[in-house]
Amino acid sequence: MLIKPGKLLAEVNSPEDLKKLDKSQLKAFCDELRQFIVDSVSVYGGHFGASLGVVELTTALHYVYNTPDDQLVWDVGHQAYGHKIITGRRDQFHTNRKYGGLSGFPKIKESEYDAFGVGHSSTSISAALGMSIASKLDNNKDKQHIAVIGDGAMTGGIAFEGMNQAGVLNSNLTIVLNDNCMSIDPNVGALKDYLTDITTSHTYNKMRDDVWHLLGKISKFGPNAREVVSKVETSIKSFLLKQSNLFESFNLRYFGPVDGHDVDHLVEIFNDLKDIPGPKILHCVTRKGKGYKPAENGNQTTWHAPGTFDKITGEIHKKVNEKPQPPKYQDVFGHTLVELAEKNKDIVGITPAMPSGSSMKIMMEAIPERAFDVDIAEQHAVTFSAGLATQGKIPFCNIYSSFMQRAYDQVIHDVCIQNLHVIFCLDRAGIAGADGATHHGAYDLAYMRCIPNNVVAAPMNESELRNMMYTAHLPREGAFTIRYPRGKGVMPDWKTPMKEIEVGTGRCIKQGKDLAILTIGHIGNYAVEVTDRLSKQGIEIGHYDMRFVKPLDEELLHDIFKNYDKVITVEDGCLPGGFGSAILEFMAENGYSAKVKRLGIPDRLVEHGEQPELHKECGYDPEGIYETCLEQLEITVPKA
Repeated sequence: MLIKPGKLLAEVNSPEDLKKLDKSQLKAFCDELRQFIVDSVSVYGGHFGASLGVVELTTALHYVYNTPDDQLVWDVGHQAYGHKIITGRRDQFHTNRKYGGLSGFPKIKESEYDAFGVGHSSTSISAALGMSIASKLDNNKDKQHIAVIGDGAMTGGIAFEGMNQAGVLNSNLTIVLNDNCMSIDPNVGALKDYLTDITTSHTYNKMRDDVWHLLGKISKFGPNAREVVSKVETSIKSFLLKQSNLFESFNLRYFGPVDGHDVDHLVEIFNDLKDIPGPKILHCVTRKGKGYKPAENGNQTTWHAPGTFDKITGEIHKKVNEKPQPPKYQDVFGHTLVELAEKNKDIVGITPAMPSGSSMKIMMEAIPERAFDVDIAEQHAVTFSAGLATQGKIPFCNIYSSFMQRAYDQVIHDVCIQNLHVIFCLDRAGIAGADGATHHGAYDLAYMRCIPNNVVAAPMNESELRNMMYTAHLPREGAFTIRYPRGKGVMPDWKTPMKEIEVGTGRCIKQGKDLAILTIGHIGNYAVEVTDRLSKQGIEIGHYDMRFVKPLDEELLHDIFKNYDKVITVEDGCLPGGFGSAILEFMAENGYSAKVKRLGIPDRLVEHGEQPELHKECGYDPEGIYETCLEQLEITVPKA
């Protein structure tokens, strides 16, 4: 089903086509663009609220600036659907986030209009500043560089680092702050309060309008009038808000707040900003989900990426299953953490801006004084946890695997070198699905197992996750890392009694004869399926769930390599440096010479798609494991 665009949108296949519209047509164009996004996402799924909130902003930017020569950088990219549609990808938009289709985020190799690839938060200012300085070095003074960053992303430390540098460089950089008081979950922290104070100060806004009205009158009388009035406005801000302007303290010229849904006014503002030299920031107030009432008025976290839905009623489509379904791993984590915390007053929970996505929200509701959302600040989350640990607390720091990459130094320097008892729960480990390469948790087994004072484990099912969390919280020194995938487990009756696991022990799932499969984590359930299938064909394969990558169960491995000369390792993680590499290291150090085949994420970037599709592409879906077993055993089975 192809979504039919409105009359104006149908004629716009590039920003150049958009510029052909009369300014009086822009409101109608925005209505059509918003409706196209609603129609598309309701049928095909994807991120939703963020893109609806920047329809007018996106239109104004492409109407005024000369993209792609002027470079537009979107932070994170959840809000870039309108940008993609305007820049020639409307007719392919139904493939958004689908296997082999458009990426859900801006991506350099996808379009010349995507100036910088994104997916993680808070990178836009630094990237756009680098582009701006490069243009300055090339003496290309007229080239514009615009970073569009949400208020949630502005809480990330790198955003402040970028602003700090921008303020001392005479760059042609424009920062557009998209302020909707939301990231995915509601924003928290002092910056959110500060932006709200600026936005809602009626006295300031009235005075500001009066000042700029005055500016319009007196600017005729001399070139210094704008500078004078800017100083007057700064004084008014400081007086009325009882504080200096945060952004101007970075030496950025601050404009706003302005209505981010008034496309005509935005066009005027951007035309003015083009002529103002130096780094500057425009504060736009928007509403996530704007123009679609269920998203505007409902739970904005739910409408961030709702899946498919009925656009008329707003009812989100949910699969109806007659049989009890296994829970999501994240929910097992959330409920188990509360069980543990209710019995141990020293347990605390920490997450960087993902209380819903990680299910830390369950503890935040049950024991709010001991659960912390630290905003988009992974480095801070880890060191904050380290500080808690020095005082005898037991922090469960829950971070998506791909986001933990941003806090790697803190894991080493602040936790592991100091041998502190911090429990890292890495959600979305392995292939993450439709968000693609920026969100796959491909590397954690490799980058965590090489750090001293750090246990690294992965549960094969919900019961094992509960046992690992219980084991991790017991008195000990050092970090304890538990990684688990996005999505459902395998146990509808998952709430099993918790028990301690001896650290560094694996388990035999199935005895075999000629070949052993060694797995780590949830992907081991594929091996169960394969060994059952082969058993029906009279082929008995051994299967071992190793559970720990660090420390390895050396006693079990000695037993395996004494009894098997053919071994397959399977991991939902990168092959270089990962679980299979750890097994090869053990073999080399102990003089074994078995024939080993490693299955996992290959040494290349894996794009977006559904998890089973990508497992198949990488060769470790059930069929891939099955065929590898037959190849290792040198058994040829006629293909159907």
